[in-house]
Amino acid sequence: MKNALIVIMLFFAAVSCKKEKKTVIEEPKVEIAYKSFGKEIIADDAIAAKSMATQYKTMNLGDSINSKMIAKVDEVCQAKGCWMKLNLDNGEQVMVKFKDYGFFMPKDIKGKEVIINGKAYVKEVSVDEQRHYAEDGGETKEAIAAITEPKRTYSFEADGVLLIE
Repeated sequence: MKNALIVIMLFFAAVSCKKEKKTVIEEPKVEIAYKSFGKEIIADDAIAAKSMATQYKTMNLGDSINSKMIAKVDEVCQAKGCWMKLNLDNGEQVMVKFKDYGFFMPKDIKGKEVIINGKAYVKEVSVDEQRHYAEDGGETKEAIAAITEPKRTYSFEADGVLLIE
């Protein structure tokens, strides 16, 4: 009986110490290449354009919030690259200027994604300023002349931009 008890205990000890072979499947890490402009920023914690559009809807003239967002470029200043318009995924755009006029974007990035960091705010743009942007954007003289009223716009002052290549 004693021997049987020892054999059973040895059996359970051997079985409990058996190493279980686990198969771990690692997903390949995709390295995203960025080109940086302005202040060095990281891509982490950027919110989607659609989420930013919701934030803008709750803001009044003069309100501002610090933010980081990812969005697709709709337009870029064709004179210098000194501003860009980003798609908010809801039929609206945000006008992006660069802090202290400190850097410019390439003029050929329409359709590409960017991550911008800085201050989001709502402002009213005068007729003259709208016409200036329309001219920089390559609009026709007729389209520029059709601008006759100030416009409430979503704006963003970026201190850093990552261009996804």
